[in-house]
Amino acid sequence: MAPSANGQTVGRRLPVESAFTRVEDARHRLPRLFGRRDLVVLGLGVMIGSGIFSISGVQAANVAGPAVILSFVIAAIVCLLAAACYAELSSTIPVSGSAYTFSYVTFGEAWAWLVGWALVLELVTAAAIVARVWSAYFLATLDGFGVTLPDGVAQFFGPSAKLNLVAPLLLLILTALIVTGTKLSSRVLTVVVIAKVAVILLVVIVGAAHINMDNYHPFVPPARAAPATASPTLLGWILDSSFGSFGTMGIFTAASTIVFAYIGFDLIATASEDARSPRKTVPQGMLLGVGAVTILYIAMAVVLVGMRPYGKLGGGAPVSEAMAAVGVGWAAKVVNLGALLALMTVIMVVLIAQSRVLFNMGRDGLLPKSLGRVSRVYSSPARAAGFAGLAAVALTLYPKVLELEELLVIGALFCFAFCAVGVLTLRRSEPNLERGFRVPMVPLIPLLSLAATVWLMLNLKTSTWTKFGIWMVIGIAIYGLYGRWHSRLANEDSWDFDLGDTDPGTGGLQAIRPDHDRPTELRAIRTPPEQQQPQKPTRGKHMRN
Repeated sequence: MAPSANGQTVGRRLPVESAFTRVEDARHRLPRLFGRRDLVVLGLGVMIGSGIFSISGVQAANVAGPAVILSFVIAAIVCLLAAACYAELSSTIPVSGSAYTFSYVTFGEAWAWLVGWALVLELVTAAAIVARVWSAYFLATLDGFGVTLPDGVAQFFGPSAKLNLVAPLLLLILTALIVTGTKLSSRVLTVVVIAKVAVILLVVIVGAAHINMDNYHPFVPPARAAPATASPTLLGWILDSSFGSFGTMGIFTAASTIVFAYIGFDLIATASEDARSPRKTVPQGMLLGVGAVTILYIAMAVVLVGMRPYGKLGGGAPVSEAMAAVGVGWAAKVVNLGALLALMTVIMVVLIAQSRVLFNMGRDGLLPKSLGRVSRVYSSPARAAGFAGLAAVALTLYPKVLELEELLVIGALFCFAFCAVGVLTLRRSEPNLERGFRVPMVPLIPLLSLAATVWLMLNLKTSTWTKFGIWMVIGIAIYGLYGRWHSRLANEDSWDFDLGDTDPGTGGLQAIRPDHDRPTELRAIRTPPEQQQPQKPTRGKHMRN
């Protein structure tokens, strides 16, 4: 195996210049379609979904009670801290791949593979689960309009059905939409996001008039012992104590799961290669999206718990059921329609993000190179998108897929932790790189993000950690048997450059046919400390053009 550019094997790091030139000087590159508004829509498209229309009620009924409001606040703080770290890294290395590419540049190939493998777990599980939840709201919508399906047909629609046919069909349709081009998907996404934000505002306004203050008492229900057959959290296992549900620990346990509702801001970073002026637009879209969804979520949680006793919020469609229970059935129908749109956009954005991660891993040689190609017909990574959709279809056929929701949470938190450490590492190893956004109060903010992330991971079940460990062992085996030997960095002299990517003689650091007339958007710009001049911020305290 040929040595990499930095002379290492498993610990080889992707040079930051190579990360940029592989994008700007490659034939297989993505068209730049997204502006700041599109990126905010992308984040809202995935964050406003099953987290608010399903998980909020379930966690209130079974884990935290009315204090689920605090769980949303805790999850928001963790995600805001993580979003700040993601914003700096995405403005420093604005290429698709998100935490995977950040880790490749910062920590090395082996760690990048583990992060990318965790991202694959997060995204494929999210798409499969949300498709199942969508089928539940589809049934509720039909019932709301007086359409009753025969029992022989309805058994294939439910979220817990042994054979659910609706969820795979939905995934296939959305995969086809994404394969045919991101531009079409972006237009659809914008319309749907506007519609579902309007539905949430309607629920908050109408529901606020039906709040019963008695439903907030007790705000923190007394703790209950966990059933003997229940899987304890990792923290409980370490301390040899079962915390059960409700009480103070129930708030943190619910927060660990509710992080699922905020997952989506990190996916904006996977669209960096699709974005115009990504050093500015990606951090802005990320932080604006998290701020907007935090306000909507907390308002929704306050209204939902106030409308109905928390013990009755554990149904398949808790928001529409709560609206119907207070006598506003017309609003329940609107909520069901809004939920269908919301969950559909979640799946779309997740599949887009999954295709970008697979596209990058294929382009780097850690997965088959065919995944790293852009379709000449659709100008999208069609093969990667198709593979992502088929993987989600396969998983959604698993009857107990809804029990895997913590798997996507632990995958996301794993990436959060690496990004927090990555900010500190890159500040030390590449202090002079141009950064469109800088995390304030370093190292305090990254360390707080790391501590909060680890705390939430400790509050996940041991069964989740076991499944995650098995998944990572499988990933290590694939890397050892395939990725390590086919890595582009490891085989620069023998890489198939018929793809027209970069010059094989320079390790991917120069273009074969440099076009001086075409301005490039991405370059690793280093400014020596003695030449740095203080600049006045022009857009926000920490955002610079």
